[in-house]
Amino acid sequence: MQTKSNILLNNANLTALPESVIVPGYDRSKVTSGIVHVGVGGFHRSHEAFYTNEYMTQSGDLSWGICGVGLRDADRKMKTLLEAQDYLYTLIVKHPDGTVENKVIGSLSDFLLGCDDPEAVINKMACAETKIVSLTITEGGYNFNPATGEFDFSNPDVIYDLANPNTPRLVFGYLVAALKLRRENGLPPFTIQSCDNVQHNGDVAKKMLIAYATAVDSELGKWIESEVSFPNAMVDRITPATTPDDIAYLQQLGIQDEWPVTCEPFHQWIIEDKFILTRPQWEQVGAQFVTDVTPYEKMKIRLLNAGHSVLGILGSLQGFETIDESVQDPLFAKFLRHFMDVEVTPILSPVAGINLDEYKSTLLARFANPNIKDGLARICSENAAKLSTFMLPTILDNLAKNGEIECATLIIAAWCYYSDKRVDKQGKALVISDAMADEVHKLASQTSERSTALLELDTLFASLTSSSVFVMAYKKQVVAFYDTPDVKHHMQMILNNYSV
Repeated sequence: MQTKSNILLNNANLTALPESVIVPGYDRSKVTSGIVHVGVGGFHRSHEAFYTNEYMTQSGDLSWGICGVGLRDADRKMKTLLEAQDYLYTLIVKHPDGTVENKVIGSLSDFLLGCDDPEAVINKMACAETKIVSLTITEGGYNFNPATGEFDFSNPDVIYDLANPNTPRLVFGYLVAALKLRRENGLPPFTIQSCDNVQHNGDVAKKMLIAYATAVDSELGKWIESEVSFPNAMVDRITPATTPDDIAYLQQLGIQDEWPVTCEPFHQWIIEDKFILTRPQWEQVGAQFVTDVTPYEKMKIRLLNAGHSVLGILGSLQGFETIDESVQDPLFAKFLRHFMDVEVTPILSPVAGINLDEYKSTLLARFANPNIKDGLARICSENAAKLSTFMLPTILDNLAKNGEIECATLIIAAWCYYSDKRVDKQGKALVISDAMADEVHKLASQTSERSTALLELDTLFASLTSSSVFVMAYKKQVVAFYDTPDVKHHMQMILNNYSV
């Protein structure tokens, strides 16, 4: 609750903030927006916006302000609150030892809402000032069929966008409209920079956009394919959802910030250096530019993101609420490390400059940070898309190499039970947030009658159901899980069987 002593976070009050709060080290009135970013959530604000803020502070190059874009009415709250704060917000960096750093981020310079004024968004992307359009649209936002990897033209929003190109709903409609306008105006295209946890995220963005663009205008599709750059990137920083306690913490410091962001101190950004126009020199503030990001992104997605799913699904069923609570249970930590060592590490390529054993140990330490209360409900949001990206490829790779699949298969079986019963071991309702929740629940709820019912979800499992090894392993796991729905029992059984 705001009190008279609270200092409202805005441009005018930056100099009035406590000395312990770091403020932007540049004149925000001189910032121009070279970046348009679609999907202004917590992660974008702890990652790309953070790097850009640091770069402008260090370099004095103020041509890289970020114009945020929300496409849906659900983004209205973010726009409204940030607008009232001159697009400033506090980044609360929480260290494991209890140390906290408070930094005001000033790189966001505007926020447009596509559902209110799609033309404004298209024109902003199409203007000469914009050099990069970056994306944090989540795994599901790329609109591909996980089983085929192809663009899903059956999506009702895609059908709408094709019929209404000037008032699109999805990001592809906006990108195509803006690129078409730049081409007509004789401007070079912008770089499209994906910041999502999708392996080969740039390649996926390119494939999906070209498929959509070709359906709009085949010549435009060819131009985008030959002229637009889509650098792949690996992004990493654990960023839990903002809570009322975070707002209250700043109020205790005398600061009124309606939507701060909390995060861990660790951050990593590895990017392929193939930008069309100029770009921020993010490497000056810790980003790493490489010729091929594949080994890094595969390592991170298969270990960190899949590790989150392991802890998220099993921990939710156990009745845990946060990642640190899950990993601080010795059995959960042991099982996760076993999954990393036995099922993931053998299918990873060497990663230059990375010691995998140290990386895995660091992950466990990051997950255990007691001051980062990353909720399992957030971790388990969009489980269907996340598992198809983070977990199923590891199973496929191990099947091809006759490797181990027990741990990963247990996670799929546990997810089936999770999606069917929707309660933890104490009977408390689980918070399910997934675009495919109803479809998954319908099949999962038939498991007692047909043990492999969930595998009939072709959009996820078509590539796996042809493997009798996987189907038999899943059937064994899911039948055992339904007979004894105790996650610790099944984790211990796998660990015991492996040690025999």
